[in-house]
Amino acid sequence: MRSTEATGLQGLIPLPERASKPRRVGVTHVVDTGLSCHEAAGLMEVASAHVDVIRLGWGSALVTQALERKLELYTANDVAPMLGGTLTELAWRHGRVDRLREALLALGIGHVEVSEGTLDLPRDEKRRLIGTLKQDFTVFVEVGSKDGRLAPASALWIRQASEALDAGADAIVCEGRVSGDAGLYWPDGSIRDELVEALVGAAGIERLIFEAPRRSQQAWLVRHFGPDVGLGNVLPSDLIGVESLRLGLRSDTLTRFHV
Repeated sequence: MRSTEATGLQGLIPLPERASKPRRVGVTHVVDTGLSCHEAAGLMEVASAHVDVIRLGWGSALVTQALERKLELYTANDVAPMLGGTLTELAWRHGRVDRLREALLALGIGHVEVSEGTLDLPRDEKRRLIGTLKQDFTVFVEVGSKDGRLAPASALWIRQASEALDAGADAIVCEGRVSGDAGLYWPDGSIRDELVEALVGAAGIERLIFEAPRRSQQAWLVRHFGPDVGLGNVLPSDLIGVESLRLGLRSDTLTRFHV
């Protein structure tokens, strides 16, 4: 993998220890909101070392032209592509999970997201779905609700996370939406810190990926849990900024690592 530092800058500043790829902790999970192949190639050129998984948001893979070419760009740069959990929900609703599995294998996609952010997926059905997909894929399971009007309900989130891990999930994605105003966050974007702490206490920080599209949310999580906290729903344009936050190279987290 190409060096992430220009030769003249190597060793200039002592940086906090950061997991290297392939990462099990400190995962950066990026949402592709409709990048062109040209834009995807540019992202890989400057930041492939800092992104682990890139999810084509929602069910957008069904309306994305040159899909195979873009997926090849990501895999060639050691970035795992994944289709949106909304597509998994729809495949389940229409009884086409086997068709989805076949399509993912044909496309060379090794990660899949199981979510119930929109549809009501019964507990037993969700467990079976995770177990079925686990046979062929790395399974990320999303917990929580996209509805910003709902109370945090820590006990429900913890139960969902525990059941998903028991069913074979590789990681738990904690709902925050691309807008960062629901799930883990109040409508103004502030963090439901008691909910975050409850999830960490129950599931452990290593298996959690917190959707955090806003800089204030990313900085809060890095300050509290260090450079190897899992961050999701990162926008492509924010990727370099997020890695800078992880290493104390922005004012938001500088004093956390450089005292």
